[in-house]
Amino acid sequence: MAAQLNHTIVWCRDQKTSAGFLAEILGLPTPRRFAHFLVVDLANGVSMDYYETGANVARQHYAFLVGEDEFDSIFARIRDRGLSIWADPARRRPGEINHHFGGRGVYFEDPDGHMLEIITRPYGSESDLRAES
Repeated sequence: MAAQLNHTIVWCRDQKTSAGFLAEILGLPTPRRFAHFLVVDLANGVSMDYYETGANVARQHYAFLVGEDEFDSIFARIRDRGLSIWADPARRRPGEINHHFGGRGVYFEDPDGHMLEIITRPYGSESDLRAES
């Protein structure tokens, strides 16, 4: 079997708030308990396992590939919550979405400051790189 990402641990200050935020924004099932984690299951079999800590949470970046219809639904939930958005991870283009590789993408923060991203086209395939230039 080729290596596949199975899960990642997401450090947070409040599991219920952070895992619930991701599940609600992405339109996923309610997080489930596994030992000391609250787990958000993604459609491709990968899970985001939220681990609560009292220490400083180092900010990370998590990108989610979604369909066009899902993008619209997720983006509506982002707007309904009044969250700030950016077209780029450096936050130089506030209030915008990007259109890299013929798709759409947007960045926003979760309750712990992790930079989340939704995209409708995966970045970096050779055909996409030719189209972008």
